[in-house]
Parts: sequence; structure tokens; C-alpha cells
Amino acid sequence: MSAFPDYIDVDYADGEGESPEDYPSIEHKIEKAIEVTKVGLEQYENPAVMWTGGKDSTLTLYFVKEVADRFDLDVPPVVFIDHYQHFDELIEFCKHWADEWDLDVIWARNEDVGDYVDEHGLSPGDDIEISGLSEHNQHHIRNLLEYEEDTFPFLLDTYVGNHLLKTVALNDALEEYDVDGVISGVRWDEQEARADETFFSPRHDPDIYPPHDRVQPILQFAEPDVWDAFWNFVVPETVEGYPAGHVPQSDEDLPEGLEMADIPVSPKYFAGFRSLGSEVSTDKSAEEPAWLQDMENTTERAGRAQDKEDLMERLRDLGYM
Repeated sequence: MSAFPDYIDVDYADGEGESPEDYPSIEHKIEKAIEVTKVGLEQYENPAVMWTGGKDSTLTLYFVKEVADRFDLDVPPVVFIDHYQHFDELIEFCKHWADEWDLDVIWARNEDVGDYVDEHGLSPGDDIEISGLSEHNQHHIRNLLEYEEDTFPFLLDTYVGNHLLKTVALNDALEEYDVDGVISGVRWDEQEARADETFFSPRHDPDIYPPHDRVQPILQFAEPDVWDAFWNFVVPETVEGYPAGHVPQSDEDLPEGLEMADIPVSPKYFAGFRSLGSEVSTDKSAEEPAWLQDMENTTERAGRAQDKEDLMERLRDLGYM
């Protein structure tokens, strides 16, 4: 493995062979998250935080803000991958909280694909002619993905669509802003493809992505732990007047004087979504809020398109989160 970059000194084996059960209480999980976040903010010269507006990345952003404040460190820029198929509510949520928290947001987009879609008046599912895209995108499609068809559908949750709209957009942003450490909110229990991740994970192959490390402070959180952290720490500590431990039973069950816009939890979770992906291919899991659903006996990403879920290992090899 190449020594990249030479000023970084982290333990790439930290977390190897572990699972959420190795951190038996919410306090253990939070302590580890703070430790990893602090190392990430101190070790990397140009870190950035991945933020989707979802619960995991927002929890990670909370730890970044808390650690930066506690240890007098800078809050890094936030990278939001705009793949053109987001829920409108999610974009509005991110813009609102970026404003509230004074975040420097990098809106990462594959503008070549976006411009093609606009120029041809395409809708999700319509075909994109590969010959009409830039050499950069054609290189990824032909040489990295080894995709041989003449067209691909304008859909996020497919092999080509996900890679171009998310991974290429991310990698181009990392290169443009010279990012050396990507702080992200992936978890061991979320997908099998992420179960072997470590807290500091190298991505050093320059033929695939701009060399960088992934810093992953909440690997040890299971889905229920994330919501436990939100209602006991994140929301009470960031929303004035919110009592710790109050778990809303609906979008109307908020403490007196508070509204949905005051709570740093996406309205889609209140509406029954447990995982937020493409507007085109993500459905709510149930009618009750995400944190009240049966997390033990149902799958968190059941509302997501499964063709992309089945390709996760290949997509991650190419730089997907």
C-alpha cells in the first residue's frame, strides 16, 4: 500500500473484525465516534464531510460540529452529492440546516449528465446516449464499468447511473478541492458490503479515485442507536427547549412552541421512510415514523431499489460510499 499522504498517521486496522455489539451502550458508541472524529479533524489537512440529509450523515455532522467546538477545530466543508433525483423536501432540509449551522456546502454534480438531460428534456428512466457525453464520462462507462451498450437509463439506482451521478460527481469534487479525508456516515449493520469497513479506510488507487482516506465515526451504530442518539443528544443539544428523551409519535407530537422546521430530522422520516435515496425508486416502509417501526424484524433499506443494492460491492470498489 502506498504511503498516502506522508503526513497522515492513523490506524487503518482500527475496528477490524468488530461489530456494533463490541460497543454495548450508547455511551460507548458516542465515545468512539468522538475519538474517531477528533483524529480525523486533526490528521487531515483538507477533510470534508459527506452529507445527504439522511440520519446517518446528519449524526456524523453533529459529531463533527461538537468535536470542532470542543477542541477548537474547524468544521470542514460539507459535500452534498446532487444526483438530480432527490426528494424536494430533502434539498429544502439541507439548505435550511446548512444555513442554520453556517456550513460551507460543496454541491457535487455530474453536470455533463445533467446538461444532457436538460438539453434533451429527459425524465427519469429515459435513455441517455453514451456518445453524447464527455470523454471523461465515456472513459468511466467503457473502461472502468466495462459497459458495452450504446445507452443507459437516466436512473440513480442502476450500475451506470449510480456511478456517474454519485461516484463520478464525488470523485471530481474530491479532486477539485484536494480533499484528503472524507468523513462519512456509513455503518457496519447497514449493508453486507460495509460490514468489513474500518474507522480509517484507505482509498489510494489513483487509477480509480483521487487518493484519500475515508473517516467513518459511526460504524459502530446500529439503526436503533442512531435514533437513540438523535432523541437523547442531537436534537436536545441543538434545539433550544427540546427535552432529552422525548420521542415524537408523529409530526404533530413536538414540544410546545416547536415546529418541524426546528428539528434537524428530515420530514421524510416522520412520513415513514427509513432510508432516503432516489425520489424515483424509494418508498416509505410504513405509515409510522422511522424510529417507531420494527427495526429488529424488517430491513432498513427495504424501500430502496434492490438492483443497486445487489451491486453494492462492485460500486464500492469504484469509489461509492
